[in-house]
Amino acid sequence: MSIKRRGLGLLALLLLIPALSLHAACVDSVVLVHGNTGSPSDFQNTYDALIQHGYTDAQIYAPSWGNSLCAACNDHNGSEETPVANALKAAIASSCTGRIDVLGHSMGATLAAREIDKLGVSGKVDVFVGIAGAFHGLWSCGSYPFNVITSTCGYWGLSVGSPFLSGIAGHRFGQKMYSIKSWIDEINCYGGVCTVGGVHTSSIDGETGSLTYAYGHYGLLWYTAADQVSLLQ
Repeated sequence: MSIKRRGLGLLALLLLIPALSLHAACVDSVVLVHGNTGSPSDFQNTYDALIQHGYTDAQIYAPSWGNSLCAACNDHNGSEETPVANALKAAIASSCTGRIDVLGHSMGATLAAREIDKLGVSGKVDVFVGIAGAFHGLWSCGSYPFNVITSTCGYWGLSVGSPFLSGIAGHRFGQKMYSIKSWIDEINCYGGVCTVGGVHTSSIDGETGSLTYAYGHYGLLWYTAADQVSLLQ
């Protein structure tokens, strides 16, 4: 190899170092938890935004949980918990910072909160983002224990005042907690009412902040990916 070629090779290596450093940036691993009867692909826009910000596929966890064909069958207890709990534990174990960020959509937000609380790992969660979650319950489920006819609305479900929701009320799910909500959410604002006890049901007790958009329930997930990722920075 000539001196000239060696010099060019060294120059190429030096130019490559910043790119390698960026690609291997040490950031919190991220867990994305889809909603009831959803799938990890629901977070595709968020995944793409994370990759654009220098995250690698190995730093992103997207568990698949619940019965995808029966929305009324799913709740926050039992088999639904396992994939999410496993993802949280794996993300923490692999994170180069020792901490993680968690984003949950709809019922995935309350399920993620349940698992963080149950595992006692809120101190390992840097940022928790609840997207269109029903942290104060769904009026379409009624008020516990009345009009509770499905698992999704039952003891471990999203009826207003359910033992499950009461059990996580006021708890912390991360060092910083954000909600993303809408006043035209067709699911959380059943009958045109978005509030429970004067508070938007998607609000998280003790939250650091909240972002509000004029999108429907799924639009809040699909069209706010850039802002979701900005909350993690």
